[in-house]
Amino acid sequence: MKAFFELIESLFVDLLFMPYDLLRDFEVSSWWGANIVSWIFIIICAYYLVYWHKQILVQKANNEDNQDTTAHSFLK
Repeated sequence: MKAFFELIESLFVDLLFMPYDLLRDFEVSSWWGANIVSWIFIIICAYYLVYWHKQILVQKANNEDNQDTTAHSFLK
């Protein structure tokens, strides 16, 4: 049983966390390079936040927006 848990430890430490170790080592030489993944996710989230907001405005302009509080049976 101990070997099973050591296998799981080895899987995570030696294989699955390797990209994070590489990014941590890369941060010493280039902060921007090490954090590029975070910046990419921030840009993607910001884009879809703006897209979502525009879609809400389009639905509100077409009167497709149902803001009735009794839309769900448990809110009656």
